[in-house]
Amino acid sequence: MIRMIGTARIVMPKAMVRLSAGRVWFSMPEQALCFLAGANSIFTGEKLLTTPNNDFDADQLMFKTLGLIPKPPSFSEDDSESENCEKVASASH
Repeated sequence: MIRMIGTARIVMPKAMVRLSAGRVWFSMPEQALCFLAGANSIFTGEKLLTTPNNDFDADQLMFKTLGLIPKPPSFSEDDSESENCEKVASASH
């Protein structure tokens, strides 16, 4: 999984590489490796269709432990996806 994330980051440097279903089976260190490899987004919520998801409070604790600062949601219709990716990429450097 970590190699796939790293490959996606190299091939699509401006893409949102999102961790989703199945993350519940990854430990915090394994998820940290995913972020180090290039993942920059997660799905939150109790369930993703039919798959259980990590608890919101556990995700908040993981972010705090790893020193990650979540990006606030953007609901503006005039923001383009590429502009959002550029903002996230520039903020992470």
